[in-house]
Amino acid sequence: MVRAVPGPTDRVVVIGAGLSGLAAALHLRGAGRQVTVLERDTTVGGRVGVHAGPGYQIDNGATVLTMPELVDDALAAVGARAETLTPPLRLRRLDPSYHARFADGTALRVFADPDAMAAEITRVAGPEEAVRYRRLREWLATIFTADFDSFMDANFDSPLDLVRTGAARRDLWTLLRNGGFGRLGPAVAHHVNDPRLQRIFTFQALYAGVAPARALGVYGAIAHMDTSMGVWFPDGGMHRVAETMAAALTAAGGTVRLAVEVTGIDHDGGRATAVRTADGAVIDADVVVVTADLGSGEALLPRRRLPRRPVRHSPSAVVAHGTIPTSVTRTWADSGHHTIDFGAAWDRTFTEITARRGRGRLMSDPSLLLTRPACTDPGLRLVRDGIDHEPLSVLAPCPNLRSAPLDWPALGDPYVRELLTVLERRGYRGIVDHFRVDVVDTPHTWAARGMADGSPFGPAHLFVQTGPFRRGNLDTGAENVVLAGSGTTPGVGVPTVLLSGRLAAERVLGRAPVRAANGR
Repeated sequence: MVRAVPGPTDRVVVIGAGLSGLAAALHLRGAGRQVTVLERDTTVGGRVGVHAGPGYQIDNGATVLTMPELVDDALAAVGARAETLTPPLRLRRLDPSYHARFADGTALRVFADPDAMAAEITRVAGPEEAVRYRRLREWLATIFTADFDSFMDANFDSPLDLVRTGAARRDLWTLLRNGGFGRLGPAVAHHVNDPRLQRIFTFQALYAGVAPARALGVYGAIAHMDTSMGVWFPDGGMHRVAETMAAALTAAGGTVRLAVEVTGIDHDGGRATAVRTADGAVIDADVVVVTADLGSGEALLPRRRLPRRPVRHSPSAVVAHGTIPTSVTRTWADSGHHTIDFGAAWDRTFTEITARRGRGRLMSDPSLLLTRPACTDPGLRLVRDGIDHEPLSVLAPCPNLRSAPLDWPALGDPYVRELLTVLERRGYRGIVDHFRVDVVDTPHTWAARGMADGSPFGPAHLFVQTGPFRRGNLDTGAENVVLAGSGTTPGVGVPTVLLSGRLAAERVLGRAPVRAANGR
């Protein structure tokens, strides 16, 4: 048995209405707790929120949804189903999941279906490489299976919990035997020879904040989610996931209060007693779940006598959001909902954006992610001046503020123009003249939202910041304050923050929350 919150747990206040907070709230409300969620923004979602542009909306954070059954689990906790809610949450599976374009002019589509992917690899890299892909896929599945139940979807009180059960010991041995604690880049290169495929199955290390050459092989689990289990998109945008979860919570008797700034947590004898807000309200609480980014949420926790070990954060990103005429995007070859446009450099790119102590640099040969959600949901298109437009986001990984303390208020717009010029040269004709940029997010804007070091990806998944070595969800200085979100276990990403909410609920309930009877 892992440690649980002692004493009464009837009244729960959740700080933050991102996916982790909403997941925790749903699991707790389903177990009969009185739940109040406080969110400082005017909308729910957190990192899966929305920007409102002139005549359209566009997701302002995560755009890749994998393992949607974790959303089902959270909704099922209160007896809700995505398809029967009003309005329903309808998810579409992307096929292909990604388009990839390479500096040599070649392109490859990434399919979750193994036969479709093997056929695509045969077309691009030959039949021998397709055979190697199938072996790689088996290896990724083995890593994921051994990692998920025993380590990702599990609370830890100490590293000894890695071997606390027979199943955990078997899974740990499977990971050890299959190179899970070796390096991801070399492991993938052992299975497939083509450097283009190596990039497709290792770029996910960026989510973990580590270069593929240094990332643990266990993070092949993320590549497996991304490339084998399928990518989904909700009608209306990713923010619809959070909106649906919030609606299910309120329908079940929970409370969600928006535009409420939490200013403090009252404590008495090592236990939180109430949450205070900027409008003067005092909300009594038996339990507080803090999902605010630890850059800002740390101020709500009791001061520790001994300082914590310094946290190394992942690289950041510059993201330009706006709209572009569909007559322009229609001319782009090998482009879809998600398009990863790889530069020729790869190892150098990661070296530049992950360097430490002020040595970080902008990518000299950028690899970029273009997201065109209207490719999947045509309802997101809009008409401006009689011309059909679609939303477009362009994401460029970059160093965080500790790695490179750049003057982003001055640099942001010129850097976006430079990136668009690069894309124009790579074949995205018309993007310079016709992409109307309405919002630019940079490390500066992420920091203004409370994200430590200006990184939306949270603490990097170095070995010393992974699994039982990552910030624990009870490491708060108060016996009834629990953490959830990307800064705590199990880590960064949509599936993992949903898991973190469920794991936080487990700490409160003293048991695992009930799972959905039927997943997708």
